[in-house]
Amino acid sequence: MAKKKINIALIGSKFMGRTHSNAYLKVNKFFDLPVEPVMHTIAARDPKDLKKFSARWGWENWTTAWKEVCQNPEIDLVDVGTPNHVHAEQAIEALEAGKHVVCEKPLAGTLDDARAMVKAAKKARKCQTFVWYNYRRCPAVALAHQLVKSGKLGRIYHVRAAYLQDWGGPDTPLLWRFQSKFAGSGAHGDLNAHIIDMARFVTGDEISEVVGSIEQTFIKERDLLEEAGGEIRGKGAKRRKTKGKSTVDDAVLFLTRFKGGAVGSFEASRLSTGDKNRNRLEVHGEKGAIRFDFERMNELEWYDATTDGKCQGWTTINVTRGDDGHPYVGSWWPQSHLIGYEHGFINQASDMLKVLGGRKPEVALPDFADAFETQKVLHAAIESARNRCPIKLSQIK
Repeated sequence: MAKKKINIALIGSKFMGRTHSNAYLKVNKFFDLPVEPVMHTIAARDPKDLKKFSARWGWENWTTAWKEVCQNPEIDLVDVGTPNHVHAEQAIEALEAGKHVVCEKPLAGTLDDARAMVKAAKKARKCQTFVWYNYRRCPAVALAHQLVKSGKLGRIYHVRAAYLQDWGGPDTPLLWRFQSKFAGSGAHGDLNAHIIDMARFVTGDEISEVVGSIEQTFIKERDLLEEAGGEIRGKGAKRRKTKGKSTVDDAVLFLTRFKGGAVGSFEASRLSTGDKNRNRLEVHGEKGAIRFDFERMNELEWYDATTDGKCQGWTTINVTRGDDGHPYVGSWWPQSHLIGYEHGFINQASDMLKVLGGRKPEVALPDFADAFETQKVLHAAIESARNRCPIKLSQIK
């Protein structure tokens, strides 16, 4: 019996366009799915680049009119992979047209936009929504979630999370990510969003209060992407501007309380010299603890405090053994044959397609309502930094 086809349209053809395209291209080759994904249409702005992108990544059609994609009756799932400031417009258009929607993180550039997206999702009751918090799909993070859920850590005391990169130095030009009108925030929305979601996912608990926060922009001006060359010509001529203002944070650090009583610390920076993509999470409890670092993504560190004290110590689990129950990796390679960054997206594509086919995902998928909880924490941290006060999440609706 032929599987039901899910026609997918993707809006956006840059970094996330590539990762999402690769996921749809590979997912059916490795996972046994209840439905068959079809790469129907890719939409973006530049027709010249788009034609090449479409051919290279396996899309059957391409268009520069994203609204036509949302209204196309052949499309089942719309994937929003664009900059943050247009997430709401594009996702809401697709939901109102009756499409399932998956959106890049953070859910939106602003809390108001995110709220509107949640409202549209509730109204479109037959439509599923998902958000690309892809680090949930790392086998080590999914295993950490399972360990905590099973009670292996007992009562949670402390969460430490940091996402550190060093690519945003003075020589980095004024990309959209450094402009608040497009991105909403800087390292905060880009990086803290991931570790907030991971902390919520792994602990199964929600943040109740941001106790204090620091927001810092170190590099206030950056070179424009296209600088004007040559010299001033003619009397009264003006030299074209070659610098622009960076209007987002370079680093944000904040402290939290969780509803279950744990405390947490979160740190995001694009100026952490020497850290390339150090996405780290620690969870400490009465019975044990876990540590994860994405730069060693195939490993989970585990401490069992219930064993004989003379034998206690950190254990490094190589999370590549599907036969032993490690999440996702049974669909990939033999044990200790490592997986990489792109596999998190492919694993998520498999879970989304399982849900659309009526099956359960490997671990929980974030929908718009779930991602809105992370958005509220992002908002609270900035409000706390700017007003120098604690912010209770119950105050944010």
